[in-house]
Amino acid sequence: MSLSDIGRICVKKSGREAGKRCVIVDILDKNFVVVTGPKDVTTVKKRRANVDHLDLTDLKVEISRGASDDEVKEALKKLDAVQATPPPVSAPKAEAKKVAAKPKPKAKAKAKKTKAEKTETKKAKDEAASK
Repeated sequence: MSLSDIGRICVKKSGREAGKRCVIVDILDKNFVVVTGPKDVTTVKKRRANVDHLDLTDLKVEISRGASDDEVKEALKKLDAVQATPPPVSAPKAEAKKVAAKPKPKAKAKAKKTKAEKTETKKAKDEAASK
């Protein structure tokens, strides 16, 4: 698998879009490429990405260099790649958020006393203390 493949489908490994699928649209140099989701398909905006932060898959779509989001979307429909790619590897941060988001079991709430009940209890204690 060569990095120089424009149209290669990838999975982002880090950042806010970790675990999302994207397509290589352009190659800037040996370390950076331009990727897109497109945004309305996989929520990945067209942006520069470090190749170390991408997992390359075996799938490739036929697009030209610098293809627009519409062209990429049409190529993905032809390949039916959105359903054909393996499920994304979930990012460690996302897993930590899921664990933290689980609600803890609630302890049984104590019945609150009304103001009148509190006053009666206080009077009873005062009377008992004065005897």
